[in-house]
Parts: sequence; C-alpha cells; structure tokens
Amino acid sequence: MPDTDPTPPAIERADLRADCANCFGLCCVALTLTASADFAIDKDAGTPCRNLRDDFRCGIHTRLRTEGFPGCTVYDCFGAGQKISQHTYQGEDWRRRPDTARQMFQAFPVMRQLHELLWYLTEALTLPAAAPLHPQLRAALATTEALTSSPAGELAELDVSAHREQIAALLLRASELVRAGGHRRKKRNHRGADLIGARLRGADLRGADLRGAFLIAADLRGADLRLADVIGADFRDAELSGADLTGALFLTQAQLNAAKGDTGTRLPGALTRPSHWVGVREDGGVVKA
Repeated sequence: MPDTDPTPPAIERADLRADCANCFGLCCVALTLTASADFAIDKDAGTPCRNLRDDFRCGIHTRLRTEGFPGCTVYDCFGAGQKISQHTYQGEDWRRRPDTARQMFQAFPVMRQLHELLWYLTEALTLPAAAPLHPQLRAALATTEALTSSPAGELAELDVSAHREQIAALLLRASELVRAGGHRRKKRNHRGADLIGARLRGADLRGADLRGAFLIAADLRGADLRLADVIGADFRDAELSGADLTGALFLTQAQLNAAKGDTGTRLPGALTRPSHWVGVREDGGVVKA
C-alpha cells in the first residue's frame, strides 16, 4: 500500500542551504575557475581565490557581478560547505591544519553532490502524487544522508556517479507520477533538448519534461512552467519575467540565480527571488514605486 505517513523527512531544507559563516571558503579554494564571462581569472583546484580573506569570507561579495565573477553568485553548495567544515572536520580548517587540505578539497565536491540529491529527495517526499514511492524515497534519503556522515577519506573515494544514477531513476519515476496526475493535456518531452535562445514567450509548458534541457538565453517571459520537471535544466540568462514556476519540479536556487526575472515571476515557496532580478532589492524585498 502507498505510504501515507505525513511525517516530514528527517532532514530539514534549511540544512541544505549554504551557510558561508560556518564554512572554510571551500568553494573559493577547492574548485577550478576558468577565465570566462563567469570568472575574471584562471584558478587551479586547491588554490585559494585571490578574493578570499583570512576569515574565509569573500572580499568582493557585494560586487561579484560588477567585478567579473557572476559565476560565483550562481554556485550553490546545498550546505555541503558547512557540513564538511563543521562535521566532517569538526571545525579544524585547512589553514591551521594544512595536512588536511588536499583530502578536504577532494571530499567537498562529493559532499556537494550528495547534498544536492538530498534536496531533490526531500522535495519528492512532499509530493502527494508520489506517495506510492515514498517508502523507496525515504530509504534513498536515509542512505544518502548516511553517506554524508562518512569519514573524509571514504567521501573522497565514493563512486558518487553510481549513487546519482540510482537516485535519478527514482526521481524520474516520482516526476512521472506527479506530472501524470496534473493538467489533462499532452505532456511535452524536451528532455536534454537544445532550446538555447528559444522563443517560448507565453508558452504552455505545464507538466513538460525539461530535464537537462539547455534553456540558455531562452525567452520564457510569461511562460507557464507549473509541474514542469526542470531537474538539471540550464537556465543561464533565460528570461523568466512574469513566468509561473509554482510547482515546478526539482527547481533549485542556483537555477534561479543563473536566470533573469522580475517581481512578477512566480516561485515555489522554498526558493527566494534573486537580488539581481528587476525590481528586487539587495535584501530580497521588492522595490516600491
């Protein structure tokens, strides 16, 4: 019988949001940067960014876009940074313990992938139409959460790709259940489609499969994306002004941060309106006329 247990997942979504104050600046050190429209410099993995301060804060945090680092404003670790810093390494940072640096930097991107999966699984468990899969989703959540508590050495060696594949198949089944019970219309399949620069203004994309679609610079103004599965979709510079994303499946803050929108863009309750969108204040509020 379907799992109808209303108990919320053990992990809270607040734990899956970046808390830079409790992180050792891991995204500013562990990752590679390539000089491009996203980053003003080249930087090897393991080398601190020139903007990283001694207190692990970004020296140009409020000016990242104007200083040539818009890619930093898009990146989201899903809380992996503080998990590695405060749990895996118990608050011992790589500056005071340089012997831990290499392994810490290897473990961080693995933890980031696990936390992203936790975000998706937690969302899937809130979807009533996916109730028949709730037992499997809860088991997958528990397994993934257990992996995040692994020692750093085990994290660095984890075959996270294989684990992602298993979770992806389960999430796809959940998505199909939810979208099948939605709007009674033919569901469009744009999985992995090249929609770069596509003219989709006002498009009815309710329940569409947009998993992994390339929507870079697409015109989605006023589009209806309710119940659309957007897991892994690339929204860089996509125009979402006035679009309806309420109920969009597996949408992340990073995807919104990469896009353009305004105060008329409708969002799921778990996500926030990026401060660089038209009509939005730096604190996330709405600019009043």
